[in-house]
Amino acid sequence: MSEDLFIQLLDLACGAFLLAAVIVLWRRELATIVRIFALQGVALAAIAVLLGAHEERWDLIGVGIGIGLLRAGVLPHLMRRALAALTTGRAHSDEVRETQPLVNVAASLLTASLLTLLAYAVARPLTALNPIPATRALPVGLAVVLIGFFILVTRRRALAQVVGFLLLDNGITATAFLATSGVPLIVELGVSFDVLLAVLVLQILTTRVREAFGTTDIDDLRELHD
Repeated sequence: MSEDLFIQLLDLACGAFLLAAVIVLWRRELATIVRIFALQGVALAAIAVLLGAHEERWDLIGVGIGIGLLRAGVLPHLMRRALAALTTGRAHSDEVRETQPLVNVAASLLTASLLTLLAYAVARPLTALNPIPATRALPVGLAVVLIGFFILVTRRRALAQVVGFLLLDNGITATAFLATSGVPLIVELGVSFDVLLAVLVLQILTTRVREAFGTTDIDDLRELHD
């Protein structure tokens, strides 16, 4: 693979990766959010595979394929099952949509742009140390980390918060790949297993909370506690 082609494909994958996070922040329908998260998983896998192909590292290519299977296939499937369980037997369930986020759409998108600018400002000294294509794309991973954390703290539906947590993890993974040109296979397998286990637990917990209290709105549950 030529250097120019590698840079173009890496920029495309990183752009799709960041755009997916912004679209998740913009959209309110949980089914759409899950589909966009799956597409971000494809972009993350592409970043890893491109780095592996450029450096001729088959282990990194294998990690990228594994990430694609987990984050574009298994995790979205589990979240779709959780969403289906929340809406079973309810023709017009409020659980399919994030109706009242703590921050409205316009303010959320403005915040996303500010967080992206912050990520580029913070990463500038790091990219200056080693200005290769991978490290120049490092701010994208940091921006997704910040956007994922923002979604996690501003969404009220439990499933939407799960997506925010997974975006945060995707951003951390992308940052690790771009900063170090990949992480050891055993480390990525351990992290991926932890994420999968966390999503399984959250899926069961979300379903049980919906059955017990009739909602997964965090604010409503807090009022019940009060």
